[in-house]
Amino acid sequence: MGLAHRSAVDDAIALGQFTPGPVFTTATFIGYIVAGFPGALLATLGIFLPSFVFVAASSPLIPRIRGSAWAGSFLDGVNVASLGLMAAVTWQLGRAALVDWVTVGLAIVATVLVFRLRINSAWLVLGGGLLGVAAYLLR
Repeated sequence: MGLAHRSAVDDAIALGQFTPGPVFTTATFIGYIVAGFPGALLATLGIFLPSFVFVAASSPLIPRIRGSAWAGSFLDGVNVASLGLMAAVTWQLGRAALVDWVTVGLAIVATVLVFRLRINSAWLVLGGGLLGVAAYLLR
C-alpha cells in the first residue's frame, strides 16, 4: 500500500472516530482503497452479512428462549442494561455537544420535529448543519 493510500486509510479511521459505525465505515473505505467499488461492496457485504445471518438463524429460537424463566429474565436484564447504556451515552454526548444557545436551540427544535412531526432524521442533519454554518458566519 502506497503512502497516499496509507494517508487515506488514516483519514478513514480518523473519520470513523466521530461518526456512527466506525468499523463499518472503515471496512467499506479500505475495501474501496484496495479494490475499488467491487472491493467496497465486498467489504460491506462481509461486515454486514454475518449479523443478518445470525438474526435470521436465531429468530425461531427466541420464543423458546423467552419461555425459560432464567433466560427470559436474562434477556430482560440485557434490555434494561442496553437502555441504561444508551441513556448514559446520550447524557455524555449532550453535555459535550450542547455548549451554547445555538446548540441547545437546535436540540430542542430537532427533538420536537422528530418526535412530534416525525420528520426524517436526514432532514434534521441537513437543517442543523445549515443552521450551524449560518450561526458561525453571523458571529
